[in-house]
Parts: sequence; C-alpha cells; structure tokens
Amino acid sequence: MDGNGRIALVTGASRGIGRAIALGLADRGFDLVLNDIARQADVLDEVVAEAEGRGRRAIALHADVSAKAEVEAMVARAVSELGTIHALVNNAGILIAASVEKLAEADWDSVMDVNAKGTFLVTQAVLPVMIGQGYGRICNIASVGGKHGAPKQAHYSASKAAVMGFTRVLAQEVGTLGITANCICPGIILTDMGRVNLDDPAVSAVWKAKTAMDRIGAPEDVVGPVAFFCSDDCAFVTGQSLNVDGGIVFS
Repeated sequence: MDGNGRIALVTGASRGIGRAIALGLADRGFDLVLNDIARQADVLDEVVAEAEGRGRRAIALHADVSAKAEVEAMVARAVSELGTIHALVNNAGILIAASVEKLAEADWDSVMDVNAKGTFLVTQAVLPVMIGQGYGRICNIASVGGKHGAPKQAHYSASKAAVMGFTRVLAQEVGTLGITANCICPGIILTDMGRVNLDDPAVSAVWKAKTAMDRIGAPEDVVGPVAFFCSDDCAFVTGQSLNVDGGIVFS
C-alpha cells in the first residue's frame, strides 16, 4: 500500500479520523492536500507540519465541502500547487444528535449538505483530473450507521446511506476509466464526534459489549483500510462498503 509519492486529498483532515488518515497516508508515502473549514485552520496547520515532519509534501486548503464554488477553487489550487490528485478521501462529516420528533429542519439540511452533498461535490470536482490521467482512487467515509442506524441519528444515517448508494453508482460509471470508488464504514470510534455517544460510561460500555473484539475503535484503526482503497492493491475492488467496526455489523 505504498503511495509512491502520489497525491491524496483528504477532507475534514484537522482532527479525529481525518487526521489519522492524513498522517497514515503520509507514513505510506503519499503527499497530501489537507482540507477543512477555515475555523479549523490552526489545527489543520499542525497536521500539515506533522506530515512534513515525516518527509512528505503537504498543503492546507480551507473550503466548506457543501459549497460548490469553494470546492472547485480548492481542487483547482491543489492541482496548481501539487500537479494532480491521485486519491480522494471524502472524510468531512458532521453529526447533530436529535430524535426525529425534535429534529430541526436546519439540522437535517446541515448534516445532509456536509455528509452527502459534500461527498458528491468534491468527487465531481476531482473527477476531471482523474479521468484526464486515467487513474484515480476514491474512498468515501460512510458509517455502519448508514446500514443500521441508531436512535437520534436518523439524518446522519440517511446521509451515510446516501454516500454508500452514491459510491455504488459512481463505481459503475468510472470503472472503465482507471478509477475505483469504495466506502469505509467505521463503527464506534473514539473521536470528538464519536463522543456524542461515548461521554456516558454506561453508553460506552454498551457499545463496547456489542463488538466482537470487546473494544471501542481508535481513529488509527481506520487508516489501514483507507490506505488499501487508496492504493494499487485495490485495483480490482470497486463499489464496496467495508465495515471497520470491531465486529458490530456483519453485512
């Protein structure tokens, strides 16, 4: 799973799973375009510095993935500064917990805009680059929540199910163009967003007991599967959704 100096764009890269993916790809020889929203600039710069400390080129580009003009400008600048994009990891995502009864329309829209529309917009902006070079690896971060869901996460579950459906169709459309498209479906991972579920020790214990491995995941647990989908080792794997959950969902 050697990056061989290829360029990977990782969205939502300032913390949590995105940060772990960025540094994991740097360790495997990828140069990096790291994205997050502007208010995460200082933290994102720290990730860039860590990647550079590991001997890789890395740049930070700020954009709201749900805003088409910002996404297009980000991709254009990435290509201008680093030459191309070989791999895309659509990781940017948000979760605002609420029951269906009390879920605000604005919160539904925000989650769908970032998680589902953002994945679409960044992919659409990067595709001409990948098609032009006859090569690309697209890895979308979905969730086991998109398969089974959990209370107070109807909008999040819907957004991640949309990501998986989008990826299956994308894989069929670009399969003859040297491009693969796959999903990673993390389970319960200890990140700032994951703590929505895990702040309560009783809730954490319940989720831990649900896993075959009897533990909560760490962001680093997601890195290897993502690196596989970004590499030439997955040249004959496309349209798949891989659970990375310690054994919660078995489908």
